[in-house]
Amino acid sequence: MEYKTILVHVDESAQAAARIDTAARLAIEHNAHLIGTALTNLPPRLLLLSGLDPSLPPMQVPLAELRRLADSALDAFEQRAIGLGVLSVERRRMEEEIGLGVSLRARYCNLVVIGRHDAAHPSPGVRADFPEYVLLNSTKPVLVLPPTMQGPSLGQRIVAAWNGGAPASRAIASAIPLMQRARQVDIVVVDARSQGDLHGAMLGADLALYLARHGIRVNVREVDSHIDPGPALLGAAGEAGADLIVMGADGRSRFCDVLLGGATRTLLRTSTLPLWMAH
Repeated sequence: MEYKTILVHVDESAQAAARIDTAARLAIEHNAHLIGTALTNLPPRLLLLSGLDPSLPPMQVPLAELRRLADSALDAFEQRAIGLGVLSVERRRMEEEIGLGVSLRARYCNLVVIGRHDAAHPSPGVRADFPEYVLLNSTKPVLVLPPTMQGPSLGQRIVAAWNGGAPASRAIASAIPLMQRARQVDIVVVDARSQGDLHGAMLGADLALYLARHGIRVNVREVDSHIDPGPALLGAAGEAGADLIVMGADGRSRFCDVLLGGATRTLLRTSTLPLWMAH
């Protein structure tokens, strides 16, 4: 796939600049159209119902202020993206709940760039399970940046988690253009013996051949988690000097479990590396 339309969530938080810089760099590298979206976090249907049903109390919401904040975030996005050299830039203000709005707009894009919830410095109105919600509802690969993201650089050294599952396959396939530009790609299989022989005697061998046909040379590594695969994957990424983790996610209801069991929650809460994920 090609990343010809990239969506980035922008707001008034301190983390927005890193998201814009990262999305802008990807847009420049892939000659993509970059869309910044800011949301008022007010679903229009609520305003409509409040006005139509006299039994409901009138909603006292600072709509003009919320729109002003969204427009201010979009002004900063537009100025920063154009200043960085993005040739095709679009701004969209949406009057919708943030998770749903980003998920809906992402369906018309190749990639969505969002930030992880920062408990110490939360973004206004962003739900704590925002990354999980977007993953489960956008249908597109999601690049989740950590709160400590510094600078736009990523994708030089990539670690991809693999267990032969469909979500992992989708995540890795969606990251192929990025892997083709990387200096190093490691396929990490956590607890390979627990996966059986469905994918051959050496889990990861067929994946390595598949990627080789795309001009991507990979190292296949096996690690044991002992209990929690999340720390094992983070440890492998640290040893490889990775600047990006690619992994698949399989969700149920409003919660998200990663291909390696409960690793999504571990990584989304603790990873200092960007996460490239697909459901």
